[in-house]
Amino acid sequence: MSYGRFAYLYDKLMKDAPYDKWVEIVLAKLKKYNVEGKELLDLACGTGELSVRLSKAGFRVTGVDLSSDMLTVARAKADENGQSIRFFQQSMAELDGLGQFDAVCIFCDSLNYLETEEDVRKAFKNVAQHLKKDGVLLFDVHSIYKIMQVFMNETFAVVQEDISYIWQCYKGNYPNSIEHDLVFFVLDEETGQYDRFEELHVQRTFSVNYYENWLKEAGFEMLEIFSDFHDCRHDDKAERIFFIARKNE
Repeated sequence: MSYGRFAYLYDKLMKDAPYDKWVEIVLAKLKKYNVEGKELLDLACGTGELSVRLSKAGFRVTGVDLSSDMLTVARAKADENGQSIRFFQQSMAELDGLGQFDAVCIFCDSLNYLETEEDVRKAFKNVAQHLKKDGVLLFDVHSIYKIMQVFMNETFAVVQEDISYIWQCYKGNYPNSIEHDLVFFVLDEETGQYDRFEELHVQRTFSVNYYENWLKEAGFEMLEIFSDFHDCRHDDKAERIFFIARKNE
């Protein structure tokens, strides 16, 4: 889906996101698997927070996102930080003409925004086409446990002076999918009143075996699967599953 006004609030709401941990995973795993090149594609880059951090870490980063609003924020952020990053508006299921990369990352459960098996499989094939031989793909997804046991039918709320929201989660139309119904109240500093707006976000996940099979189908060799930022095999109550795969065709 495409973010709208939410794009301009995203960084404030995600200020505690574990960006440094994602960067650590990229650095550690690319070193472990002897990826020496520095060309990196950050898919679903959002507001560019991770792109900028990876650029500062020495990678030549290209960022891709479906949302033009997100990319507007990302370009401004890269300029403010003195980082030269190329940004393109594309869907990860329809990548085209971006060049060849040593590594591709899809973090912050962004792959879960692809609702159909066909789109996930297309995304993996498109990534493979943009990876050099022996290039590495790193991504994470919500587990089925998180979708069905943590999110399903729950309501979350945050109340702050300048922004508040109510986040309700409902069963989606597909198996193991969730609809995030978000209502925001944002302070207009000029009027002192709160603007109300809504966003609907839909996510879907699949079993680990499905992801493994689709990666192999796209020409990848599985290197690692672990969970929740820990270097250990996932268990039944893991919430975020990480996959590391290498292009071998």
